[in-house]
This record gives sequence, structure tokens and C-alpha cells, in this order.
Amino acid sequence: MGSLFRSEEMNLAQLYLQTDSSYFCVAALGELGLVQFRDLNTDVNAFQRKYVDEVRRCDDMQRIIRIMEKEVHQTEIQVPENEEVIDAPPPAEMMELEAQFKQLEAELSDANINKERLNRNLLELTELKHILRQTGNFFAEAESAMMHSSDQLGGNDETALLIDVHSSGNTSLS
Repeated sequence: MGSLFRSEEMNLAQLYLQTDSSYFCVAALGELGLVQFRDLNTDVNAFQRKYVDEVRRCDDMQRIIRIMEKEVHQTEIQVPENEEVIDAPPPAEMMELEAQFKQLEAELSDANINKERLNRNLLELTELKHILRQTGNFFAEAESAMMHSSDQLGGNDETALLIDVHSSGNTSLS
């Protein structure tokens, strides 16, 4: 099998293909890995080309695959390497693949949104747990201080409460 290095011997050829068979011919040539295509219509705007929609759809699928790869690497999921060359799917299967990719992208987006919400809820609940602990500690300390002052005076809880109110400068009981 040859390669596309500069020192490799090459031939320039121009192919004219029928529209119906062009996809399958280009797919077969691409699977061989021995062909390099050169754009002979450089003066034509990208939006005026014949297969712009198909190229745009392939670019969108490639973008989705990159997003999924990034997510797989971030979550450290082990994916076995595939050494086998996969044939280019027929156009009908490309439409199915595109629909599956869009569905997976939507599911991944929903999963990421849910993960962010869960993390935010975890932080809020952790904060509330900490507040409840501190509040519990505060009331436990206040109760023990009240019991301690009650024991020193030999009275009951109402006496300690009256002394507490009187010491704070508030002389009215309401």
C-alpha cells in the first residue's frame, strides 16, 4: 500500500463520474487511502457548490462526534481502539446516522444540564446542612448556659430566663 509522501511517485488524473454513482466511487477510492483530491473549482463560492448540504451535514456530524469524544475523555471512559477500516455507509444510512447523532447530542446536553443542576443542589443542601449544624450547636450552647446559670441560682428555667432578660437590659416581659 502506498502513501502520499512527497517522494512517492504520483500521477495526476481527472475523473468524470455520473451523479448517481459518484458517492460510491468516491467512497471506494477513499477507502483505498491512495487518492488525494484537488479542487479544480477554486473560483466557485462554497455556497454555490453542488454538494454543499451534504458536506454541511457531515461537518455537523463530525462536530457532534468531537463533542462526544471530549465527554468520553473527561469522564475517563475506556473505549477500545478499532483497527478495522469501516466502509462508508450508503446515503440512506447517513441520514439514519445523522438522526442518531442529533438524538445523542440532545441526550448528552440534557445529561450535562441535569448534572449541573444536581451539583448546584448538592452545594445548596451541603450549605443548609452546615447552617443547621451551626444553629444546633448555638442552641445547644445556649441551653447548656441556661442550665448552668439555673443550677447556680438554684431556681428553675423561668428564673434563669428572667435573670437573662434582666441582664440584657430589657426590663419588660412580653
